[in-house]
Amino acid sequence: MDNKATYTCPVCGASNTVEIHPLINVSADPELKAKVMDGSLFVWECTSCGRMNLARYTTLYHDPDQKLLILLSDGNPDNEQALVKAFSDAGETDGYTARLVSETGALIEKLKIFEAGLDDRVMEMCKYVTCMEMGSEQAFKFFRLDGADGDITLTYPRSGQMEMVNIGFNVYSDCERILRRNPQMTEGSSGLVRIDQDWVKSFFR
Repeated sequence: MDNKATYTCPVCGASNTVEIHPLINVSADPELKAKVMDGSLFVWECTSCGRMNLARYTTLYHDPDQKLLILLSDGNPDNEQALVKAFSDAGETDGYTARLVSETGALIEKLKIFEAGLDDRVMEMCKYVTCMEMGSEQAFKFFRLDGADGDITLTYPRSGQMEMVNIGFNVYSDCERILRRNPQMTEGSSGLVRIDQDWVKSFFR
């Protein structure tokens, strides 16, 4: 069910009524999937000045066919903890891959990873390894996989531009083996959890 929310344009101050989607079920509404992946579902245009803006709100992405849940929160830690507890108590994550994110870009990245048939836990380890090899912390994002066993392209910001770096699929395979050898990582990714660089670092400090 769609809902409406009111947003104020940051440029002209005009009030706009915007359609939002607190629940995105891509089985019931398949065309929403493409709109989530290209970000257009979260963009609204000011009716007064034409400025394109991002609508920020809590939404649950649900793909019953892939047994995938991704909760895009408002970034408030207290609210997130309450949502995680509610999911756990209700058993909503049983049999599902369930993830918690607090940015629209993170939601899109998760979908790209899963659509490529990859494991986001392994991908976060790939980013961690690539950071160590480059000798600096970078805000890497998964961009694409070239073929089933091809290079993986990551993007990162530098001097106001988006740069790309390719890593061989062998890096992904090595990280996948690390995951298999460490059951605590599997246990630490059950339920509704945030899988990011902080999650990876918690196992390798």
